[in-house]
Amino acid sequence: MKVTVRVGDTLWYYSQLFGIPLQLIKDSNRGLNVQQLEVGSQLNVPGFTTKAYKIKDGDTIWQLAKERNFLPDALFLLNEDIDAENLKIGQEITIPTRVVRPVVDAKKNYDYQSLVKDLKALLDIYPFLREKNIGDSVLGSRIPEVRIGRGRKKVHMNGSFHANEWITTAVIMKFLNEYLLSLTNMKPIRGLYVDSFYYECTLSIVPMVNPDGVDLVLNGPPKEEPYQSTVVEINQGSLDFKDWKANIRGVDLNNQFPTKWEIEKERKEPKSPAPRDYPGDEPLTEPEVIAMEDLTKKRGFDRVLAFHTQGKEIYWGYEGAEPIESQAIVNEFARTSGYKAVRYVDSHAGYKDWFIQEYKRPGFTMELGEGVNPLPLTQFDEIYQQSLGIFLASMYM
Repeated sequence: MKVTVRVGDTLWYYSQLFGIPLQLIKDSNRGLNVQQLEVGSQLNVPGFTTKAYKIKDGDTIWQLAKERNFLPDALFLLNEDIDAENLKIGQEITIPTRVVRPVVDAKKNYDYQSLVKDLKALLDIYPFLREKNIGDSVLGSRIPEVRIGRGRKKVHMNGSFHANEWITTAVIMKFLNEYLLSLTNMKPIRGLYVDSFYYECTLSIVPMVNPDGVDLVLNGPPKEEPYQSTVVEINQGSLDFKDWKANIRGVDLNNQFPTKWEIEKERKEPKSPAPRDYPGDEPLTEPEVIAMEDLTKKRGFDRVLAFHTQGKEIYWGYEGAEPIESQAIVNEFARTSGYKAVRYVDSHAGYKDWFIQEYKRPGFTMELGEGVNPLPLTQFDEIYQQSLGIFLASMYM
């Protein structure tokens, strides 16, 4: 919600007027001289939208404010020229509306367009979020990263490395929305007040690493050639892409990192582009993987969580390179989710493997849910509740 600064207004006053933490207002107005607000300038108040209201018989500014738990000045701020003593029936005024419910509709076939739409809505309501395009997919779709918080601890989460594991994006986006609601309404999640997380942790999220692959699974082949013809050929003529894990070029993105990639190349059955498991002709050939590598090097994350499906397991080690604190963290993840902690698996060239080997910091692969990918939406609520403790613990541990 945007407001116009008046003589004497301060960020602290807006914080008190709307019941929003002062730091969230400051972070929603980066670049603004908060010590000397310019009268007439526009300023963001997070956690609110506005709506038009037509005056009815008997309405007063004071009564309208009281009904909505506002001070009257909240209405005067948004209706600068209003004459409170001479309201007219049918006159339209602007009412501030606190956002108390999610705007992300996560429990559905969550494709790239859904992600773009929901991120825009969240950025409009919560401008203290920061968004950056970390790269483009093969077909030119932006791969967004969102960051929230101002803490020294840097935690990263990502989803949908694998196309038919798109439900991980939906789960991550639902959590992001719940976290934002908790911050702006000062309400707990599972009994935890999360305002301290905001000050102690900077959370980085890449919700959908593989947008082309996700859209292929959910929406069918792209219009662009040669990809439209190529994916059908790779899929042996079938238009059913539910088993497709790779990107649009038939390369498995989680087999593309330079951590004993040669072993995976040798032993993986596909020797050419395939719906799954083909590691490419060499590591780091795919733009989606290059974007993730560049982001990780730039940000210097303290820990990373890669969300996959399925198996109800958490993989947390790689050839002894994992630090000692990883075990305490994964034990808490296992406790809050009910998932099994697995230290080592016979696998290389994944994002978690590369991160642990490269930085000697905690890295985790979460295998959400159980069954056959893509997991059905009937599992969504259960998966989300199992994951929620992991999301929270990743920031407070």
